[in-house]
Amino acid sequence: MVIIQSKSKRKPTGGKYKRTDTKRLHQKGRTATHTKLDETKISETRIKGGNIKQNLLSVDTINVWDPKTKKHYKEKIKSTSDNPANRHFARRSIITKGAIVETAKGKARITSRPGQDTVVNAVLIA
Repeated sequence: MVIIQSKSKRKPTGGKYKRTDTKRLHQKGRTATHTKLDETKISETRIKGGNIKQNLLSVDTINVWDPKTKKHYKEKIKSTSDNPANRHFARRSIITKGAIVETAKGKARITSRPGQDTVVNAVLIA
């Protein structure tokens, strides 16, 4: 079944709106990628216009920015410690923007969107 991102079919009172148009390609969505902590895997998805979008399915390294030394480092992810997007994501090792991960340099907060960017950037947080 296709995921459609359009307005609700129901009114605030619970009644149904009368549908005036059919489903269109520009309303099409897809399920979330849920990037996991594992060896790097990338999938490709055909999108509108015949273009290709890359999705990061799993990752084990990140680019870490150290604000004290003002340098970037490539580090391995040890584990996910917290995820404000969903409390179960940390338990399932799912990495999203804003997640806190453990690295050799210390804890880092993810600043990129791994499911869409295919790169994971982070900032050290002490």
